[in-house]
Amino acid sequence: MKNEILHNLDNPKQLEKLYREDASSFKKEFNQIYPGYQDNAGLAFWNERLNYEATKPSWGSKTELVIVIVFALLAGLIASIPNITGIDNEKYLFRNISFIIFPLLSAYFIWKQKLVFKQYLFPLMAFIIAAIYINLLPTNKESSSIMLAFIHMPIFLWTIFGYSFLGENIKSSQSRIGFLRYNGDLLVMSGILLLSTIIFSAITVNLFDLIGINIEIFYFQNIMIWGIAAIPIVATYLIQTNAQLINRVSPIIAKIFTPLVFINLFIYLSAMVYTKKYPYQDRNILLLFNVLLVGVMALILFSIAEAGKAAKNKFSLIILFGLSALTIIVNGIALSAIVYRINEFGFSANRIAVLGGNLLIFINLLLVCYKLFLTSFKNGSIEEIEESIAGYLPIYAIWTGLITFLIPLLFQFK
Repeated sequence: MKNEILHNLDNPKQLEKLYREDASSFKKEFNQIYPGYQDNAGLAFWNERLNYEATKPSWGSKTELVIVIVFALLAGLIASIPNITGIDNEKYLFRNISFIIFPLLSAYFIWKQKLVFKQYLFPLMAFIIAAIYINLLPTNKESSSIMLAFIHMPIFLWTIFGYSFLGENIKSSQSRIGFLRYNGDLLVMSGILLLSTIIFSAITVNLFDLIGINIEIFYFQNIMIWGIAAIPIVATYLIQTNAQLINRVSPIIAKIFTPLVFINLFIYLSAMVYTKKYPYQDRNILLLFNVLLVGVMALILFSIAEAGKAAKNKFSLIILFGLSALTIIVNGIALSAIVYRINEFGFSANRIAVLGGNLLIFINLLLVCYKLFLTSFKNGSIEEIEESIAGYLPIYAIWTGLITFLIPLLFQFK
């Protein structure tokens, strides 16, 4: 290996080939050779490539660390209100779980970007009004309109958080795509922290159980709930201070799951045609269809966001194009089923919400699919795809706001 490297000092292609054939031997021999050839610019590049020390994990400034700790404690306090006050835990969390996450994340980015009062007045007022509204809604498990408000409130608060995240760059398409990337990274990092928390908690509870002390109820009510509530803000802090860590994980996950979901969706649609079980009569199948639709749509959006950050990969874009095309078929079936049910049973709060949501996703998918086609097979650019996504985000925000606040009033909380 040493002689081959020496014979090809000015042949970058052959050096790359040698490196790929046996990376460990190449590095070992190269490090012995390099001290005598430090004036060679090409070898200087190879030296940096082989021996670059990655930046050590950063913990940010002391002030930022204190801010994160305070916000993490506030998140735990909000989550623990039922245990402190004695109110019904299930009822409280069903209404307020999103308030544990998004107001504090918004506060973190408002502090991070040093926004002035007039810039954070809107999200502040929106969170206060939303909190009062959702907790004043009557408790009626039979009311479809109220259930819709509970379901859509987290999405509405997410859009308000997006406003805080974007700050002065709210009109920038690149900043909106950056927000989607951050959400993908947040899901990955939060998943890792949640899994770690569960494993640590299980070990702790079982260790005490071995010596005859049952701490399970106390631990989960007074310790674990604080840890879980703090995960989003801690995950965000880690992403912001150590972007080089998570940036390598999210693209890999997107590349792995996008083709898997494509294959799964193709087989599912084929099986549905074979069994002739369509979501026209069975409401549960239609519900699962819509959950599938939203999940796949989210994967497409996050995958495109990651594709824009990484090198342009034609194969990945073609897979995304195929996935978006299949999702359009799923959406078309869902829309036809909703129209069928409206024609058979009339309008209801649920049917209006599902119809409107599906129409919005359908239009967005058509735009994204068309741009993916141009980028994959013509001379389109990844920026055009990103703009078709970024420009549509405010429409989702307006729709979720209407469902959350207007539908219950129109249907008189029924």
